[in-house]
Amino acid sequence: MGALGSGLGGGVELTIANLARELQSRGHEIEIIAPMGSDLGDLSIIQIPGELQITAQTQEQAASIVMPGDPVLANMWAKARAIQHDYDIIFNTAFDWLPFYLTPFFDRPIAHFVSMGSQIAAIDLAIERVAIDFPGTIGVCTRTQAETFSFADRCCVVGGSGVDPAIYEYCDTPEDTLAWLGRISPEKALEDAVAAAERTGMKLKIMGKIQDPDYWAQIQRDYPHAPIEYLGFLPTHELQQALRSCKGMLMTPRWVEAFGNVAIEALACGVPVIAYRRGGPAEIIADGKTGFLIEPDSVDALVRAIENLDEIDRSNCRHAAETVFSQSAWGTVMENWFVGVASRQEHRLVK
Repeated sequence: MGALGSGLGGGVELTIANLARELQSRGHEIEIIAPMGSDLGDLSIIQIPGELQITAQTQEQAASIVMPGDPVLANMWAKARAIQHDYDIIFNTAFDWLPFYLTPFFDRPIAHFVSMGSQIAAIDLAIERVAIDFPGTIGVCTRTQAETFSFADRCCVVGGSGVDPAIYEYCDTPEDTLAWLGRISPEKALEDAVAAAERTGMKLKIMGKIQDPDYWAQIQRDYPHAPIEYLGFLPTHELQQALRSCKGMLMTPRWVEAFGNVAIEALACGVPVIAYRRGGPAEIIADGKTGFLIEPDSVDALVRAIENLDEIDRSNCRHAAETVFSQSAWGTVMENWFVGVASRQEHRLVK
């Protein structure tokens, strides 16, 4: 759906980069296949040309499977098939019908990382078939996300990502500002955060890719006097510089967020998170300790939580990032999952 580093992939881009670096540090050889124009700094990427897919979250549940004339996704999987025997396992992060359909045609085991909840019925069915025929190969971020699928009990909860605390600077003396991070598109409901900022008078720093320009323009028209500042889509080192001084971060999704990488980035900076009690954030935030979980879609609840941010000990946030949500801890979970996927495939072939 987009080049890595462009922001179009949302939190999955951070997931790929952090996991690749962590596994490399453990001695594994990693090769990333991604659309042309991808850039993850020091990580090597096989660049594949072609037309991008339509994003799943912008389609209806009953949508048909559609592929462009020269699909980059098909080109990527053709490359993966050509070099599959050079590797022990293939790790798929594409939320699309094609990778699941192709799974039986590969010799090497495929670990599928499903980064969203149920979106399109045809994709759900393709995932379910793989879950049945290749047990243990479907990984999800959270139990809440898994429960959006009819095959929840066949999913492995492996977490959504982990952060390296060394690249996020802890701040114990915040300014009277708020933050909102994410793709700027309707399902993220940025307008709720803007409304809360307007009511509290606190400046809101907005960071992320503008995926829907019309939606962003509508927010600006609806809240012309809101104290907001759009900082753009920032690389990690710039993002954490802007984020760490904020008093709190707001997460306001309308949909079931599978995980919420921005939440653990905020915690790494010592920034408490105020999130709707919906989806993955409800499994990340410890209510009253590392932030507040509030009634979904309620600006009133956002305002009340903002007024109580001083109750949160910011060191608790940093500690959670250093332990539960560290890149190292998550790397161990993923490494163990990959070993299990590979061993089950070997047993299947012998059998």
